[in-house]
Amino acid sequence: MIHIVLLVLNVYSWIVIGSAVLSWFGLSPDNPLVKISNALVDPVLAPIRKVVPAIGGLDFSPLVLLLGIRFIMGVLAARAGL
Repeated sequence: MIHIVLLVLNVYSWIVIGSAVLSWFGLSPDNPLVKISNALVDPVLAPIRKVVPAIGGLDFSPLVLLLGIRFIMGVLAARAGL
């Protein structure tokens, strides 16, 4: 079961990275890929953005989310003895 959770968290990490990269290209919000990535990532990033403000126009919330995901993955892997 933990393996499945780790896999899902890993895939979600890549989705967060992809969403951040897509934001650099200034694609239209109507782009289907942007819509999907925003639908998957923005609900989780919104609370983080309230706590971690953008600095110099840079949004660090994806980085905070990725660090949190990696921390959770590390704890789960340690519990599973991986």
